[in-house]
Amino acid sequence: MSLPRFDPADYPAQLADKVARFASDFAPLGVSAPEVFASEPLHYRLRAEFRMWHHGDGLVDYAMFAADDPKTPVLLEDFPAAAAPICALMPRLRDALRADDVLRRKIFQVEFLATLSGELMVSLVYHRALDEAWAVAARLLAERLGVQVIGRSRKQKIVLDRDWLLEEFDVDGRRLRYQQIEGSFTQPNGGVNRQMLGWARRQVMGVGGDLLELYCGNGNFTMALAPLFERVLATEVSKSSVRAAHYNLEANGIDNITMVRMSSDEISDAFAGGREYRRMKDVDLANYRFSTLFVDPPRSGLDDATVTLARGFDRILYISCNPVTLRDNVAALADTHDIAAAAVFDQFPYTHHLEAGLLLTRRTAGG
Repeated sequence: MSLPRFDPADYPAQLADKVARFASDFAPLGVSAPEVFASEPLHYRLRAEFRMWHHGDGLVDYAMFAADDPKTPVLLEDFPAAAAPICALMPRLRDALRADDVLRRKIFQVEFLATLSGELMVSLVYHRALDEAWAVAARLLAERLGVQVIGRSRKQKIVLDRDWLLEEFDVDGRRLRYQQIEGSFTQPNGGVNRQMLGWARRQVMGVGGDLLELYCGNGNFTMALAPLFERVLATEVSKSSVRAAHYNLEANGIDNITMVRMSSDEISDAFAGGREYRRMKDVDLANYRFSTLFVDPPRSGLDDATVTLARGFDRILYISCNPVTLRDNVAALADTHDIAAAAVFDQFPYTHHLEAGLLLTRRTAGG
């Protein structure tokens, strides 16, 4: 697979092809025409990372590698997929690295993180230990460029100011705030993410009751969905994501969410009456009136225990980054649930990747 071409003229046809493949794959499960949420054709990525290619006398350039030729660098002058602030920063940062041997020496990779609210972070990754001279040069770089700068090498991370950004945007007239920690997962396409949150809210509007959310991350969906339910029990296994989620609870003034750091198989076991979990000691599952299960799993999808757990819910709201495992999971639930709504979200234009959302509702007797 070659590196993608970012031509807005090609985008509608490419998206149509992906949607057609999705509709064909899910037609046997009852999906006819999913709701389609397109991306901006350019400057849509809030995250981008590049290898730094060394050549000549003090010269470094951004580089990427094609999957069909992983040894030959493709040197980049720009990257039209990246958010406009990243694109504007790229040449300034490259020139600064070229001019400073302390910052340039053995630099291996550069990672950019931007927000819709205008904050920007750069992580510089090295094949050498970072010392005080690097910290002094990096602090000057951060001040000159007006960004947060992080330095990383093997078993080392240097934070000059803070290692997180604060994202802010509106969904359905409500301002949402999210701490995004360097190195943790965040949604790459900010515009499409807002559309995903709006769609998810519409699927459960007026349902009420309590919500169980698995794989909640930093609370991206949690903060948007919580006001629609009486209580939310949200689980996540990543320590940094749980830490960010707790920050986000306070930043958004939400008090009906209980967070527990547990994996999906652990929470499934707890629901099934398995062993006692110390992290669940303050959670009385019998007290909840769960109406809805929300899942946004990794590419591997739901494991068998979580599929079994899902069978017990009248509504399952499923966001997926992998239509293959989504189809497998939904097929496994076909004897108990029907697809009531379907949507696709084009987080990654010009690639084969397509995010999807399904609302599953319990089949009625004789259905």
